[in-house]
Amino acid sequence: MSGLPGARTYPGLGEASDLKFPLGAKFREPLTEARFQQLFGDAEQEPELLSEPRWSRLCRQWRRRPGACSGPGAWRLLLARLPPLRWLPRYRWRAWLLGDAVAGVTVGIVHVPQGMAFALLTSVPPVFGLYTSFFPVLIYTLLGTGRHLSTGTFAVLSLMTGSAVERLVPEPLGGNLSGIEREQLDAQRVGAAAALAFGSGALMLGMFALQLGVLSTFLSEPVVKALTSGAALHVLVSQLPSLLGLPLPRQIGCFALFKTLAAVLTALPRSSPAELTISALSLALLVPVKELNVRFRDKLPTPIPGEIVMVLLASVLCFTSSLDTRYNVQIVGLLPGGFPQPHLPNLAELPRILADSLPIALVAFAVSASLASIYADKYSYTIDSNQELLAHGVSNLISSLFSCFPNSATLATTSLLVDAGGNTQLAGLFSCIVVLSVLLWLGPFFYYLPKAVLACINISSMRQMFFQMQELPQLWRISRMDFAVWMVTWVAVVILSVDLGLAVGVVFSMMTVVCRTQRVQCLALGLAEGTELYRPLRESHKLLKVPGLCILSYPAPLYFGTRGQFRRTLEWHLGLGEGGKEPPKTDGPPDAVAEPVRVVVLDCSGLTFADAAGAREVVQLAGRCRDAGIHLLLAQCNAAVLGTLTQAGLLNRVTPEQLFISVQDAAAHALERLEPTGPKTCTVWV
Repeated sequence: MSGLPGARTYPGLGEASDLKFPLGAKFREPLTEARFQQLFGDAEQEPELLSEPRWSRLCRQWRRRPGACSGPGAWRLLLARLPPLRWLPRYRWRAWLLGDAVAGVTVGIVHVPQGMAFALLTSVPPVFGLYTSFFPVLIYTLLGTGRHLSTGTFAVLSLMTGSAVERLVPEPLGGNLSGIEREQLDAQRVGAAAALAFGSGALMLGMFALQLGVLSTFLSEPVVKALTSGAALHVLVSQLPSLLGLPLPRQIGCFALFKTLAAVLTALPRSSPAELTISALSLALLVPVKELNVRFRDKLPTPIPGEIVMVLLASVLCFTSSLDTRYNVQIVGLLPGGFPQPHLPNLAELPRILADSLPIALVAFAVSASLASIYADKYSYTIDSNQELLAHGVSNLISSLFSCFPNSATLATTSLLVDAGGNTQLAGLFSCIVVLSVLLWLGPFFYYLPKAVLACINISSMRQMFFQMQELPQLWRISRMDFAVWMVTWVAVVILSVDLGLAVGVVFSMMTVVCRTQRVQCLALGLAEGTELYRPLRESHKLLKVPGLCILSYPAPLYFGTRGQFRRTLEWHLGLGEGGKEPPKTDGPPDAVAEPVRVVVLDCSGLTFADAAGAREVVQLAGRCRDAGIHLLLAQCNAAVLGTLTQAGLLNRVTPEQLFISVQDAAAHALERLEPTGPKTCTVWV
């Protein structure tokens, strides 16, 4: 900076000025935005760009884009859209292959019972859970950027899909269906679930085409955790009829959780002792195994596969004891071998399922993106949110052709994959091999598996979601607002439904952001003695305030919701408001308006954006200051805000010499204007 025109050293400036500067400090002339562009920017091009409408610049850039395609550009695009082309050449075969193989097989073993269990939660036959544990995993391995992400069936999505399927294809009131009628009902429900997967996949692909990966940020962490925790309670209650052997219809809509509890309590005397015993024994094995895996995760070479052990024991017990015929225990039955014939879902159903597909798509992407981000930060790599949209969109869209229901990343299997030593997406291929072996050869071994065991697997898999409530005390200490978002979302999910609870949580979290912008306080700044720093006057009594000079900082966006507060606050500071009004709460001292203001510096560094209403408010303020004889200076406007103000007509009220690059430059100019015959103070520290 010492090479700037006008830069010089003042050995005794602190004695000649009212402001106390250190001896021997270097100073320069204040820089306006225009002067800064002349020295460091493209002085000829900048005014042209500012005067050109934004839509014209976008159209010009869009017209240039097709001509920029080339061989290297096409290769970069291919690398971005097929991540294995990037990570597979750098794969460390000796160090990572064994870990990926062990982790993939472990996760695949868990996918088998869990997929069948979540299929029942989706109100489709168990085999379709195996399909959903195979095709999406294979597709994500080819398109996903999350190295430690495990995709497949997810309890929250299964619950949301099952509620929609039950509403679209309700069971007849009589309930006593023949075998053919049951097959027809199941086929209709499978078609509805596949249509939901097709719709959610199409929506995610549309979001990818519009580059809307940033939408995942609107589902904040408290909203996602409260949503999954509340949905876990829905899963627990919805599985009670299966645990007790009660053939009750599934409750859907608002207050479904309480309706299910009431129905279970009413029908409790009719519960099946055999299925109740199977459920108790299954939970007695699954819950302790889950705890052992968590407590000794660092000591165990691989997590104990409690689910598959329970499935094998229960199948053998049911087969040897003939529980299905003697005690009418509900079993899985025959799992068809091979794959279903690919076919398009009934596209006529798409308008009906669009309202259900949207929250499913949002939850699937939000959970997957947040999980991928957590492990990417932990293991120091990056993910592409838009590529994740493509991966999950294609995964849902293509898998729907094979009668799969909506899928996403899963909390339990992702944690299991990491604990088992997984390193890359290659673990997904080993997981697919395990599921494929069940689909082709091992399916008959699950014929006698009691459905009550699958219900217990559903409940035990919710452990991690229930334990998210342990974070509430810490969340209360960190942010009361986030705690309120968590509680409001959780209560809405539990009382209403998962879909409506998600909507309530998103709206409430966005409202908290809006309310925070409404509560921002305008800061009156003063110069810290002996430094070039301007700090809020409330922080210290040693800050210097020059009579006639008012330096204000408004650290909030300026849009239609805050323009009124902005206007009232500045009117009170500058004495422009009508008399008799109660002054707004500010951080300035009580005598902030005792001296008539001759120069005001508005620090715009906190204005992250301004809309048309906010820009017009600044233009009107500039006009009122000019009429009142107050010299307005704007400092440190970012390019977007400055462009908006310029388009709103700011330069008709102020000159380019009133726009400065920093508060220090604007204040130095203001001091010279206040003391034109005094010592030379129009200097800025270097």
